[in-house]
Amino acid sequence: MILAAATAVALLGAATAAAPAATAAVGLSPAREFAPRQLLVKVEGERQGRTVKLPAGVGVREAARALRASPRVDYAVPNYIATASATGSAGASAEPPLEIPNDPGTLGGQAEAATPLGDWTIKQWNFLDYEGAATPRLPISPGGINAVGAWQHLEELGRPGGEGITVAVLDTGIAYRSDGGRFRKSPDFTTNQFVRGYDFVDRDPVPLDENGHGTHVAGTIAEKTGNGIGLTGLAYGAKLMPVRVLDAHGRGDAADIARGIRFAVAHHAEVINMSFNFGCHKRVPTVDEALRQAYAHGVVTVASAGNLGSESCVSEPATGPRVIGVGGTTEGGCLGYYSLAGTAIDVLAPGGGNPVAGCSSISARPIYQVTLRAGTTDEFTIPSNYVGTSMAAAHVSGLAALVLASGVIGPQPSPQARVEAVTRRIRSTARSLNLPITQQGAGLIDASRATDPAVP
Repeated sequence: MILAAATAVALLGAATAAAPAATAAVGLSPAREFAPRQLLVKVEGERQGRTVKLPAGVGVREAARALRASPRVDYAVPNYIATASATGSAGASAEPPLEIPNDPGTLGGQAEAATPLGDWTIKQWNFLDYEGAATPRLPISPGGINAVGAWQHLEELGRPGGEGITVAVLDTGIAYRSDGGRFRKSPDFTTNQFVRGYDFVDRDPVPLDENGHGTHVAGTIAEKTGNGIGLTGLAYGAKLMPVRVLDAHGRGDAADIARGIRFAVAHHAEVINMSFNFGCHKRVPTVDEALRQAYAHGVVTVASAGNLGSESCVSEPATGPRVIGVGGTTEGGCLGYYSLAGTAIDVLAPGGGNPVAGCSSISARPIYQVTLRAGTTDEFTIPSNYVGTSMAAAHVSGLAALVLASGVIGPQPSPQARVEAVTRRIRSTARSLNLPITQQGAGLIDASRATDPAVP
């Protein structure tokens, strides 16, 4: 989009005058900091910012500075690039009445066919209980969030797995359908669990994954459970809305991300997961505008905090308005070495990987989920290199869906109050890891307590 003609001529004329004629248009930096020859600009009186394409010879930063000098300009910033936030490396003693899912923890093959059903528990430490006595069917894990207890609560309420809730996954897309010979649907999703999505990278209505990150994140949120295939998802009864805002390399610009948020709101998503981050201290006002719109419509927004090495501080969208910012923990119930600290951390959730120095546990397995084999769009596997706050955010989005479906927050007087009630519930039922608040927020999420109507 462009500004109204008269305004565009005046503002861009000022920008051109401020930039030396010999200045080349700024391209993507090696870290792909921002999109070339684009600014996000909001002028006084407009409801939201717009993307402005700069003429050749005008530098992005120079043009932004020139436009900000005008009192009529609310903001003018580069169209910053966000990156997916995965590192790329590595109860009671009695059996509950819930039917334990039979997902085998493997994919296909003769050897795997002999694996006893229910072996998802061997891999998915993150969904196990963290206290009580282990049983032959359900071991325990210090880093678990007790998904099984939450599943039992939702079964009793007649909303199994968060049935009736829609979660939008803003990411690299999802392997949610087959498309010719190039793309195949993940075997652990069913066709009817998806609602209409959109691809803001290729500008088409088929947001298929070309990376694997989005499919992995979506799997943690809502992979099918109890179907004898692969692994389990936390809110397995919820609908998924695939919204592609990151490209095959896991990068996407602020303008497309803002469009993706607004699409999810307009198409009635109740939770939005954002497992990506902009650079440290980058200002992304168009994304913040879209997040405020989500809040006004009662949509719960969840974002990864970012990973040490990829980012240097907790960053947007985790720092955005009313967003639940999520740090990551390990199998041993420790803070992940990658998990950043800051006041925007609301809660922690399993991200896998190695713990910070000094942790008493060295357990360091990743978050397992069915996704694309690296470098393909039609082969699936359960990789062992997905670690980070991307994975942690997915757990919180799944839990938000379960909380909404459970009805434990009760009726709320406004859409905004609904968002605040869900956030409070997730925070108030988390368990402290006795870390500073800037590292853990309220603590590690507890899915069973958060969905238990007996817990005030």
